[in-house]
Amino acid sequence: MSFAYAFDNPDGTYFTTTPVVQWVDAFTRYHYCDIVVNSLDHCIKNKGLQLHAWVIMPNHIHLIISRIGPYSLSDIMRDFKKFTSNEIKKAIREIPESRRNWMLWLFESAGKNNSNNEAFQFWQQENYPVELTTPEFTKQKLNYIHNNPVTARLVDAPERYVYS
Repeated sequence: MSFAYAFDNPDGTYFTTTPVVQWVDAFTRYHYCDIVVNSLDHCIKNKGLQLHAWVIMPNHIHLIISRIGPYSLSDIMRDFKKFTSNEIKKAIREIPESRRNWMLWLFESAGKNNSNNEAFQFWQQENYPVELTTPEFTKQKLNYIHNNPVTARLVDAPERYVYS
């Protein structure tokens, strides 16, 4: 396990980046995006996740998060990633997906090659948390999240992006 990136301050606010394995463009399908949104909502209501800002890009998500209550951010993110991984695997198998065989093969191969998983890996291991320690740094990351879809040319204005 890597300790280069960690939620060191239990009461801190963090900017995180959570990429899909091999940076696969999974979130070009709204079904998978909805799984992420619903899981974030569950974590807010049941695990004490404080979600300050978020964006779902085609192959990764960015969050600005903190927590209240007994659950650590590490535990919340672990549970979030495990749940969404399982739900997205089910969705890949059940909904029309032109890339089904390739995606399942890729995510199953990644899981088999990672001792932290049993047989399937959707998310990369790291969350890349960076604690937001100043108002300036927080504003920079907030602007980055909101402008990421514009920079990627997915929309022409931040407010036009649905998954943010």
